[in-house]
Amino acid sequence: MTDTTAKTPSRRRQRFPEISTRAWEHPADRSALVALRRLTGFDDVLKKLAGLVSERAIRLMFLATAVKTSERQFPELYDMVRDAAYVLDLEKVPDLYVTQDPTVNAYTIGIDTPIIVITSGLVELLDEEELRAVVGHEVGHAMSGHAVYRTMMLILTNIATRIAWVPLGNLAIMAIVTALKEWFRKAELSSDRAGLLAGQDLQASMRALMKLAGGHNLAEMNVDAFLEQADEYEKAGDLRDGVLKLLQVLPQSHPFAVVRVAQLKKWAESDEYRSILAGAYPRRTDDPDTSVTEQWKAAADHYTTSVKESKDPLMGLIRDVAGGAATVGGKLRDTFTGASRGSGNGGGSTGGSGSSSKDSSDS
Repeated sequence: MTDTTAKTPSRRRQRFPEISTRAWEHPADRSALVALRRLTGFDDVLKKLAGLVSERAIRLMFLATAVKTSERQFPELYDMVRDAAYVLDLEKVPDLYVTQDPTVNAYTIGIDTPIIVITSGLVELLDEEELRAVVGHEVGHAMSGHAVYRTMMLILTNIATRIAWVPLGNLAIMAIVTALKEWFRKAELSSDRAGLLAGQDLQASMRALMKLAGGHNLAEMNVDAFLEQADEYEKAGDLRDGVLKLLQVLPQSHPFAVVRVAQLKKWAESDEYRSILAGAYPRRTDDPDTSVTEQWKAAADHYTTSVKESKDPLMGLIRDVAGGAATVGGKLRDTFTGASRGSGNGGGSTGGSGSSSKDSSDS
């Protein structure tokens, strides 16, 4: 990492002195991070578990095989990472590398001194403001310390492959890995918010996510239509689609692109985002006093609200179960037999209102 200088952004943006990562972290991500940060020695234990994983080796590998950005190499990207560090008030600027890879990707690795890696495929796909959002996204990962538990998942996955012969051992590990992947998905939503705060251009952030789904031909795509597509996906068709969506998302480490766009727009329209822009945001000085219990409650409230306000038929069924609805069995029967009863809702009833809260996020 290199020291940041008092370099102002290329265009005027709000800066956030002493901002805590809690300001942009999704409730389900924040609750887990606050708890981990309270575990004294957690990082040391993780490093011991990592064993042969060497940050020094990783850094040397990228120095040898990729291009390290600087004032002479990819100077625009070099300025972008310094810009994001300036806006989010990060004292040390992560080194940023560009690696030759047609795959569209960016990631942050390392525990003590994280580095950011962006593929050439991503650089070629996005315009300047879209890249700024992505770089801010990765700076958000570095500031939140997400690389720590990504390393944890790699370790647990490796353990799972070694103890597969132990009765129920592999199932236990895979249950943990599944929970970690849910955490990862919420961490991605957190970092999407960090990218928006760094770039402060919602359209650019949404375009970048849309291009991840549809490629570079922007003239053939439309953000508003993509948001309508996200709404169509959330509503699904009937209960069967809700089940399929759940099965499809469980193995994923990232939320689907349409979900990310919809959730980012929802957050950008929230009072929380407006308060941050107005300077009313959590400060790092208050991090040690943050209540773990309160953060877990916020996460639980988020999931409760998500189920309550979701348009997904499966979530509607869960609402019925939670409310002790007597028609659940009939809905299941009608859904999977194709029968139609009463008003014809069958198993496709969403139950309740389809409105969405501006302050909640869901993947």
